[in-house]
Amino acid sequence: MGHAGMAAAAVRYLRSVEAAPEREPVEVLPRPDLRCVGEDERAPVGQAEFRRVLGNFATGVAVVTAPAPAGAPHTPAGFACQSFSALSLDPPLVAFMVGRTSTTWPRIARAGVFCVNVLSAGQGELCRGFAVSGADKFAGVAYDAAPASGSPRLAGTLAWIDCTIHAVHTGGDHLIVVGRVDALGASDGDEAPLLFHKGRFLQDVPGRA
Repeated sequence: MGHAGMAAAAVRYLRSVEAAPEREPVEVLPRPDLRCVGEDERAPVGQAEFRRVLGNFATGVAVVTAPAPAGAPHTPAGFACQSFSALSLDPPLVAFMVGRTSTTWPRIARAGVFCVNVLSAGQGELCRGFAVSGADKFAGVAYDAAPASGSPRLAGTLAWIDCTIHAVHTGGDHLIVVGRVDALGASDGDEAPLLFHKGRFLQDVPGRA
């Protein structure tokens, strides 16, 4: 069938739809249960064992920040994150995971933008400050505004990645947040990164610098 034939068929179909009696509205399916394990299922591994084994994978540590709402008296949003990674080169995408019970995530979601601050080896205390809830995490913290989003860009970090939220996916008890990179930069120094391994920073392990 050529282009003309396909066009004619499309016109006939549209006319038949217009002439057809009004259809019953399609019922929207209920939203699926977004649990990791259903109520009637047994988890294949215990949570403690899961954490113990996965803790052997060392990760870098970052602080994800977002600007305060315009005209609001709130402070910016931020939380410590060890589940950050590059995702795509073309287009430039990154991803991080955040717990679905996080009280900081809704503020980042409303902002629609965020900045990932990759921490250096000497910023363990800064990370601990952003790992708590219910406090002013930015008190005494030096930062400026990231160029694209205006999110806090923390001083002394190894790198920063300024993003717009591109997509959000469910992943059990976490959300997988994909960001499209709008701007980024790195320090000129050669300081080591802050690493997390077996429930603590490697820099806290005796004999490790």
